[in-house]
Amino acid sequence: MINFVVSVNKYLINSLSVFFPTYNEEGHIRNTVLSAKKVLENVAKNWEIIIVNDGSSDRTKGIAEKLRSEDSRINLVSHGENRGYGASLQSGFYNAKYPWIAFTDSDGQFDFSEITKFVETQKHTNSDLVIGFYKKRQVSKFKIATSRMWEFSVTVLFGLHVHDIDCGFKLVSKKVIDRIPKLESERGAFISSELLIKAKKAGFKIVEIPVTHYPRTKGKGTGRDLKVIMKSFVDLFRLWRKLK
Repeated sequence: MINFVVSVNKYLINSLSVFFPTYNEEGHIRNTVLSAKKVLENVAKNWEIIIVNDGSSDRTKGIAEKLRSEDSRINLVSHGENRGYGASLQSGFYNAKYPWIAFTDSDGQFDFSEITKFVETQKHTNSDLVIGFYKKRQVSKFKIATSRMWEFSVTVLFGLHVHDIDCGFKLVSKKVIDRIPKLESERGAFISSELLIKAKKAGFKIVEIPVTHYPRTKGKGTGRDLKVIMKSFVDLFRLWRKLK
């Protein structure tokens, strides 16, 4: 009599790279990474976490180095100076080694356990990018207003229709990053728009899902500086002229 053993894969995904763009987040980064690690142990057979330290002036880099020393699956990419959110996303995407890449902000405003919804949605829809949109965004009315102006501009110029272009929780196939023209934006909100615009133009499938967003408890965000906003609009129109 032959006994057949059926192996059941308990993991949702075989391999996953996760990165956290980080600037002066000494109050959040350790908890963010350890919380993600706990989730990944049950979600992915193989995984890595990349902390992208964007020239922090506080203790962020030291905390990240300690986390790396505690687990070889945690890596650190550190910029010598503050280059901006776009540069951090570039470093995360281009240093990731696995076929799927996820990222969230490192400030504790997202529930990383919701990555299970991203992976399940990708499997059901066979999408190339699964992007979050806020159930309720926990930021000021000014930030919400500027985001709506930005999204309107992107829709008019590029025909990209999504709920929240800049939501900082996304799951992206590495083949998207490998095949679209190199991401160029370094500062401001433009990087997420650049990614989605180039992915859409290349024919990749984008699917949206709702995500939970919590109020920031420590530190201060830097993405709504007026100079950063203006630079983002300049980059937006430059890409429009290039692709039209």
